[in-house]
Amino acid sequence: MFLRSGAMLAIFSYFLWGITPLFYRLLPGVQPLELLSQRVLWSIPLLLFVRVFLKNRTRFRGVWADKRSLFLCFFSTGVMAVSWCTFTYSMTHDLVLEASMGYFITPLFSIVLGVVFLHERLKPAEKIALLFVCAGVGYQLIQYGRLPGLALMMGSAFAFYGFIRKFIRYDLTTSLLVESLWLLPLAVVLYFWLESTGQSTFATADDFTRLCFVLTAPVTLLPLLFFTAAVRSTTLTTIGLAQYLEPTIQFLLAVFLFNEHFDSVKGVSFSLIWLGLLFCILSLICHHWKNTAKIGLGMKPR
Repeated sequence: MFLRSGAMLAIFSYFLWGITPLFYRLLPGVQPLELLSQRVLWSIPLLLFVRVFLKNRTRFRGVWADKRSLFLCFFSTGVMAVSWCTFTYSMTHDLVLEASMGYFITPLFSIVLGVVFLHERLKPAEKIALLFVCAGVGYQLIQYGRLPGLALMMGSAFAFYGFIRKFIRYDLTTSLLVESLWLLPLAVVLYFWLESTGQSTFATADDFTRLCFVLTAPVTLLPLLFFTAAVRSTTLTTIGLAQYLEPTIQFLLAVFLFNEHFDSVKGVSFSLIWLGLLFCILSLICHHWKNTAKIGLGMKPR
């Protein structure tokens, strides 16, 4: 029953993403590049196993034939590497609060990308939301004298990654495998370079820590697989609302469990961002209700 419920799958996938800071507390201070290398090296065999398990019959000849998707995967790989390195850095260096902010503002970066590249028109609620987010980020700039750079980098990179993936025609497991293969040469070079220079945590770690390195692959990939199944069996409205579960959980963990610094400046900044997101959520719900009402009257939804 659980696996048939798209809404529950969406909630479960965002819940898993939300609690990932708990896992990365087991790898404190590890370099993001080493985590990237290890994740790529262990993701490839895992993805090959998943393809067999799911009976994915996409042939690599067909993958190579789709030059456009192959080319786009090259770019999405670079963006994904930046996104993942900033994410793991925040997880392993007590910056979960800033990561939470990054994922709160990701949907608004996606809106901006839609306006700039797809010439989409902003709804009034989206305009108000962007103003509140700019006010929240600007308030930190005024008070601290600097922007929340990590949050902005994470939010923009993840939004741009999602934007590029819209144009990739491969299925999820195939595209993830292609991205991992694009990164494989870099991952191998990083592995041997870190080991030869004595900077490798994996080389000198105990068995439990090495197991945690191996688990970076399933910790990253399993929520993605659940999320893909959810997208196929639930509404985009549900996905749009569920996506805020991840940064909310991360925010609560950062403040109440990890005791990260949360002063009045961050309180005001987060409050302004949350107000902006509230307008987006209300707009999403109203749009869903209008479409539902039109369907009930036999009209075409917009």
